Amino acid sequence: MVARRRTRLLGVGAAACDHVRMDRVELAVIGGGPAGLMAAEAACLRGVRVALYDGMGSVGRKFLLAGKGGLNLTHGEPFEAFAARYGERRDEVSAWLRHFDADAVRAWARGLGVDTFVGSSGRVFPNDMKAAPLLRGWVRRLHRDGVAFHMHHRWLGWDEDGALRLATPAGERTVHAEAVVLALGGASWPKLGSDAGWVETLAKAGVAVAPLQPSNVGFERRWSEHLSSRYAGAPLKAVVAHWTDRHGRAQARQGECVLSEYGLEGSLIYAIGADLREQIAVQGEALLQLDLAPHRSESALAEALGGPRGKRSIGDWLRQRAGLDKLKCALLFELLDSTARNDPRALAAAIKRLPLRLQRPRPLAEAISSAGGVRLEALNESLMSHARPGLFCAGEMLDWEAPTGGYLLTACFASGLLAGRGAAAWLQGRRDAGDVAATAQARAPG
Repeated sequence: MVARRRTRLLGVGAAACDHVRMDRVELAVIGGGPAGLMAAEAACLRGVRVALYDGMGSVGRKFLLAGKGGLNLTHGEPFEAFAARYGERRDEVSAWLRHFDADAVRAWARGLGVDTFVGSSGRVFPNDMKAAPLLRGWVRRLHRDGVAFHMHHRWLGWDEDGALRLATPAGERTVHAEAVVLALGGASWPKLGSDAGWVETLAKAGVAVAPLQPSNVGFERRWSEHLSSRYAGAPLKAVVAHWTDRHGRAQARQGECVLSEYGLEGSLIYAIGADLREQIAVQGEALLQLDLAPHRSESALAEALGGPRGKRSIGDWLRQRAGLDKLKCALLFELLDSTARNDPRALAAAIKRLPLRLQRPRPLAEAISSAGGVRLEALNESLMSHARPGLFCAGEMLDWEAPTGGYLLTACFASGLLAGRGAAAWLQGRRDAGDVAATAQARAPG
């Protein structure tokens, strides 16, 4: 009984209104991820009748997956530092965040009975670290407030009359909506519903779409069989990455990453991935240099490694004199020839700037998120399409990206809120215009 009740609250199966065919709705929200749910909530709170459609059997599947290891809702850093995480789209996303920032996310979660805490890294989590209780409470409240959920309804586009075409288990269904919010996600984790099937449809409708690319994903670099078989999955801790950004400026960032069988992945790589991806697109590869001993100078390392080694192996010598762990030593053995390994100055230089040439990002289906999507220039400040008035877009399907750390979810929430409010305002404007027209007609002579 408990399992059946939980399933119903997450929107699996037929919703309360699905036994009655709804051919006309005020606002249709397509997509039941964080952005779509937030758009539905925002519009509903402004008196709009909302019907939400999703192609899967339940809402929030990627949201639940994100919370599998602890739901990272947002980040506790100051606003300006937070906004800087959105790179080239900093200005546009900042405008969204001024409507719904990290503090607002925490207050919203608290309103659903979920308290949060700030971890040592600045990331914000629910106290129980779980996504499911938050999602259940959210969906329960949306049901109570009148949002109608329709599962297994996959959007196909529009018919000749402008009505929404939706594929359902019972066949195609047509819905006439006064306004629409699309929150269909990008192209990462397609098994959870974000398969980018909307790209061609919107492009044909005149909505400009930037090509989708993998974001928050690992990069490939061929390792020897020895290194990959022995160290795949091992963390590279306390390193500083040096690279050149898309504007040709030298950059540096400290963090951690993971050596994988195909190359490198992890939070440090994700944070600089946009620049690495751009380098590869322009030059065919990306040069990443790692400082394996950030707290020691090159001259100090050369001096420490220059003494007599005696019978100690080079690995033992590096661990004792340079403080390197086994993985860092293995990387030096992988990339340096015997001459360099036995030259203290060359060895110290490599420890401070170990060059790694990355060939390509991993496939989009493996990415945590995707870059590209509906170009923000194709939308107004309320995220409504210039080409198709009454159509709003939100979430990961928009052309922005950010590293993991709560930034993705916060921007999805904020854009959904903005789109939902924008749709409500647009609908109200149409009603007001209709009232004015009706009044003018009534007052017109004879």
